[in-house]
Amino acid sequence: MSPEPPLPELGASPDLGPPPELQPLPEDAPPLESYPFWGYLDLLGFILVALLGSLVVSLLAASIPTAHIKRAFILFPAQVLLYAFLLGALAFIFRRYYGKPFWQSLRWTPAEWSTPFVATCGVFAAVAVVGASVLMRTPDIDSPMKALLSDPASVVMIAVLGTTLAPVCEEIVFRGFLQPLLVRSLGAAPGILLAAAAFGLMHLQEYGYSWRHALLISAAGAGFGWMRQRTGSTKAAAVMHAAYNGVFFLLLAAQQAATHGRWAGH
Repeated sequence: MSPEPPLPELGASPDLGPPPELQPLPEDAPPLESYPFWGYLDLLGFILVALLGSLVVSLLAASIPTAHIKRAFILFPAQVLLYAFLLGALAFIFRRYYGKPFWQSLRWTPAEWSTPFVATCGVFAAVAVVGASVLMRTPDIDSPMKALLSDPASVVMIAVLGTTLAPVCEEIVFRGFLQPLLVRSLGAAPGILLAAAAFGLMHLQEYGYSWRHALLISAAGAGFGWMRQRTGSTKAAAVMHAAYNGVFFLLLAAQQAATHGRWAGH
């Protein structure tokens, strides 16, 4: 007859062993999946496809005569077409090579912070960029973006794109796809900054190759990247981006309204 195990002392907690996350995995358990599951070859392939798609869409837009139509009315559908192509390419990579869902893989999920708070962060980021622009004495140069936003109808059209589809697609590419890869390789801060630098360089041509504009846009991109890293949500970064863009479109609309009002007064 074997002796009974000793009872724990009164008031003592029984020994339950290490918590589940510290217990060794069974030998037949599947390995834990790393995130992101894609790699730099996928990034290279996406860049090549994006360059090809941009070239094709640019050629299509350039082939349409603009004598009797505003350029914004051509660039709007062209940009939408390009965004659809890029997101389709990412979806193809995830499904074809990894069998993974698109939105979940890119962490398009609700954030722990409320949407109004995230949008407010975008407003504060815009105010900070405006202040930095003044301190840097950023010149008001002639650029493709300035020419595109030269009339109220074009401002409205580009504002709709810039506060809806553009933030979604750009954040999916830069903060959903690129940044996690860089963070995994380099760490949080370098990964966020490098993705933000790529984001700024993408806008360089739009602003007449002005390094000040590119630097300010990169700084804003770092803010969006911080939001993505802090909340784990690409959706939150897109909301912040949309609010940020909205501030500048409101300032531009107010400036144009004041200009037209002044001329009407004369």
